[in-house]
Amino acid sequence: MAENQAPCYSLKNMSLHFGLNPLFDDITLHIKKGDKICLIGRNGSGKSTLLKVIAGLMDIDSGEIYSEPGIKITYMDQESDLSGYNTLKEYILSGLKESKEHEEYKADILIDQLDILGNQEVKTASGGEKKKAALAHALIQEPDILLLDEPTNHLDITTIEKLEDIIKNFSGAVIVISHDRRFLTNISTNTFWLDRGSIHINDKGYAFFNEWQEEIINQEIIEQKNLNKRIQEETEWLHKGVTARRKRNMGRLRRLIALREERKNQIKQVGKVKMEADKGVVQSKLISELKHVFKSFGDREIVKDFSTRILRGNKIGIVGPNGAGKSTLIKLITKRLEPDSGFVRIAKNLEEGYFDQNRIDLDPKKTLWKTLCPEGDHIFVRGSYRHVVSYLKDFLFTSAQANCPVGILSGGEKNRLMLALILSKPSNFLVLDEPTNDLDIDTLDLLQEVLDEYDGTVLIVSHDRDFLDKVAVSLLYMKGDGNIIEHVGTYSELIENIKKTELKKQPPKEKEKLKQDTKPNSIKQKKLSFTQKHQLEKLPSEIEVLTKKASLLEEKLNDPSLWEKSPSEFTKITTELSELKTKIEEKETLWLELEILASES
Repeated sequence: MAENQAPCYSLKNMSLHFGLNPLFDDITLHIKKGDKICLIGRNGSGKSTLLKVIAGLMDIDSGEIYSEPGIKITYMDQESDLSGYNTLKEYILSGLKESKEHEEYKADILIDQLDILGNQEVKTASGGEKKKAALAHALIQEPDILLLDEPTNHLDITTIEKLEDIIKNFSGAVIVISHDRRFLTNISTNTFWLDRGSIHINDKGYAFFNEWQEEIINQEIIEQKNLNKRIQEETEWLHKGVTARRKRNMGRLRRLIALREERKNQIKQVGKVKMEADKGVVQSKLISELKHVFKSFGDREIVKDFSTRILRGNKIGIVGPNGAGKSTLIKLITKRLEPDSGFVRIAKNLEEGYFDQNRIDLDPKKTLWKTLCPEGDHIFVRGSYRHVVSYLKDFLFTSAQANCPVGILSGGEKNRLMLALILSKPSNFLVLDEPTNDLDIDTLDLLQEVLDEYDGTVLIVSHDRDFLDKVAVSLLYMKGDGNIIEHVGTYSELIENIKKTELKKQPPKEKEKLKQDTKPNSIKQKKLSFTQKHQLEKLPSEIEVLTKKASLLEEKLNDPSLWEKSPSEFTKITTELSELKTKIEEKETLWLELEILASES
């Protein structure tokens, strides 16, 4: 992005209050075409509100807003409303405001790209399918600025990687709120950090955020000392908590490497003794054991001949596409579900803590205090009594929030409270189903630390690659065909191993093709897809229609009296003509690319 390029959208000296409390104070920001911006901030800092301001969905109290004439801004909410539509494709098509019959192919392209079940009824669609449809609904509008609020929630890793490619190739500007650090690192070129009513702006992506944040925090500490100001409770946590956790990262990494080596030896031992039960100390460490387990629903195999042994202290991530059977595997491991064949056993006196992503255990009318401590003011946590307010502070809640009802908390705060509730109870086995949804990045740091110090066994279902790499000792990968791969190490290493395994299985002629197909940023396509064929057929007529419109506008502009009669009309036609010419150029380029591809196939 050229440094001297003019912004297409700006906020200047913007302030916004909720009641008497300032949410934003004197914020200035600029957005340029092509910017890929990650918007960072703790839960409650106003990230979603800022997106709504940019989208024009919320008024500001003071300040100036500038946007280029005719600019189109599209906002995708965390929870999009699909009610009133029969199918997912019908909802996607509703994003086309005009010329729906001529541009339906755009929906087909996005459905193909994101692997959406277009004919799926909205009322029966899963959270992941609805999220993909919401993304397609936003993208089909072809905005100049695309605003995405937690777009990776409910998406599996494969779809997240597809979304990364779409955003990288998107010609307009994108602003993203997400807790998924790997996703932000891969797509962002700029960073906006909301912190206590102010905004910090960096012209580098999220990959540089930690060092940049630390520089700002250290500078603030110096300024506060110079001004002899008392550090407030919230600021104290930010200064001490973030930096302290960062300094402990290396120790946690060394511990994780040691645990992975230990897990490798465990798996080798299991293979050597052919899953026969050990005696003595090893047996006492057993949490769950599966031998040659099969499970099907109808004709579909979910688990096929799977054997493993989970020991005390193991931290295991379960990954795979949505619908692959991750929840079924958890139920088999915990004996909530019996296998069709095979053997499953779990330890006696197993004390399980279960994190439900739907938060069904929280009563919205109860206060945070009563949720954790129904009687009195102290709770017994991991061998000692803690005052309930002190314990809440461990999970980033303030003293004032202790007596607030659960119902007023944000999604991320509810998840944080769920974790505090689960971890306050005795357990030696944690089952965490998507614990990272709606959590801000600082809370993810906290959760990683809590799980690192937890001496029990942890089973985690998550699509957050960075979180899994920092917490999980090993991974169970479910491809969706019944086979389960057990891998010790990171998700990236797992995918690389899968590619190498697939390469070995291929005949010599196919190996070279697979090598080319699996190279990063290399897409070799020998023939046109259905949607591309459809595009190639429709593009000439679309270009002709746009060209005729452009000719009519040029005729109007040739009228020398137009400017004198109506300057506003002259400006409007000029802008419209410019947009039409851009569209014609884009469609002509696409048509040429498809023609070349068709001739080579």
